[in-house]
Amino acid sequence: MPSTLTTTRPVAPVPATAVAATLQRFRRHAGRTVLFTSLLCLGIGVLLGAIEGGGFATKLVYSFSIGAGCLLTIHAARLAWAVLDDGVRRARGQPPDPARHADGWHAIVPSVLLGMVVGPLLGTALADILLGNRSESLWQLGSANARITLVLTVLASLVATYVLGTLERLASTRAQAEAAQRQAAEHQLRLLQSQLQPHMLFNTLANLRVLIGVDPPRAQAMLDRLNAYLRATLAASRHREHALHVEFERLADYLALMAVRMGPRLQVVIDLPDALRSARVPPLLLQPLVENAIVHGLEPQVEGGRIELQARSDGAVLLLSVRDTGIGLPAAGARRDGSFGVAQVHERLGTLYGDRASLTIAGADDGRGGTLATVRLPLAADEADTSA
Repeated sequence: MPSTLTTTRPVAPVPATAVAATLQRFRRHAGRTVLFTSLLCLGIGVLLGAIEGGGFATKLVYSFSIGAGCLLTIHAARLAWAVLDDGVRRARGQPPDPARHADGWHAIVPSVLLGMVVGPLLGTALADILLGNRSESLWQLGSANARITLVLTVLASLVATYVLGTLERLASTRAQAEAAQRQAAEHQLRLLQSQLQPHMLFNTLANLRVLIGVDPPRAQAMLDRLNAYLRATLAASRHREHALHVEFERLADYLALMAVRMGPRLQVVIDLPDALRSARVPPLLLQPLVENAIVHGLEPQVEGGRIELQARSDGAVLLLSVRDTGIGLPAAGARRDGSFGVAQVHERLGTLYGDRASLTIAGADDGRGGTLATVRLPLAADEADTSA
């Protein structure tokens, strides 16, 4: 059944300097800024054509040129301000403060004021070059064309400043919310991982206590296996993911530990294709399912049984199955998903993959009885190509 938890998009690394933050902001908002400025320039060109009449194509060239001049001036001013800020803080022995330049209103107002002054001059000069004209100076306020151009430039700059600045603030707020959600999800994942090892350890120690009283040599062998297993899994449990072959090796260690207790009653088959050995999976993901199969499926059965671990791919999906030939589910149609271990797998899948991953537990339908647990995970593009 698919997990209901969601995951978030990765958050971009925090820039180290004000210059890096400013450049990151330019890249992030470049498309939206150019589109909005183009629409604004088009509207101004249409408005000038309606007011003055005629020469619509010429007015569009001047409108877009002035818009480009203003945009270039504003961005250059913000970048220069970031360079100056980094330099001053470095001279004072202070660390950079990129947060002030990443998003929002900081440095927008002085940059826009400078853009209102320099942008029309640059834009008019560019349009004159493109059209081969010689325009009147925009600062000759006695000219009706100059007054109209300046008024429209100021109004357009104010509108652009308000709209784009507001969008930046909204984007910044959304990024902060996503970062907080991601951090909470990662904390939850670490908590779930920290709960898994003690749960498995307590179960093993309980069985070890019984063996000490009835079969000390086997208890000693089991203790040696437990020590080796814990050493091998300690490092893996501290990482977010590892290769699938490492996951299967840790499961083989655990099953060897269980074989000390169960003896010939436990049979193990592991099927891992070479093409999937390097696929990345969360550490100890299958451990609860294997433990569940032994505790609820094989141990209650006098003759024990067989546990099969298999990995296969289906396009861009990695399928991991834990199959046992034990006593099966407690009732027809029931699911063995109420235990801590199974719930933990559901929650880890939800935290890491959202609805792109799932865990299903159902009765095996191949005539041998028992239970089949199947985990579905997304494969990376290169892994899917390799395993195809």
